[in-house]
Amino acid sequence: METTAILTKEEFLKHWLGHRDLTRRTLEKFPEKELFEFSIGGMRPFSELIMELLSIAEPGLRGTVERNDKPYSHKLALNSKAELLARWDADTPKIIELFNQIPEEDFHLEHNLFGEYKYPIYSNLLYFIDNEIHHRGQGFVYLRALGIEPPFFWERTK
Repeated sequence: METTAILTKEEFLKHWLGHRDLTRRTLEKFPEKELFEFSIGGMRPFSELIMELLSIAEPGLRGTVERNDKPYSHKLALNSKAELLARWDADTPKIIELFNQIPEEDFHLEHNLFGEYKYPIYSNLLYFIDNEIHHRGQGFVYLRALGIEPPFFWERTK
């Protein structure tokens, strides 16, 4: 049976990078104090959500490339907006490099991400994007509650 891909590997990466760009622009909108202190309904501050995303995307992708199932470790201690932005910017080229090391034919191979999530590689990659969208949505709610207009969610530039 012949199959047709919905997205090429390059289109998938472009889509992911567009989400990363939008999340970065969301982070930029936050005032420093509120980035680390503001929350609603018991949710974590946006800084903690960003640190979670930083502790998943590049390390998870590195584990995928290396076929390493090392447990998840969320031990980032970034204490300013500038540090968060710098780490975000430093991770993006690493993500591109690592993503490009995964052969397209491997996307359906199973990988036990962080030793906990045994799914095909494409499924784990989609999780990285889904989790980012989820947390960015929380950031949008915070920004609106602070009277700040978030970026348009459909404007992804990569």
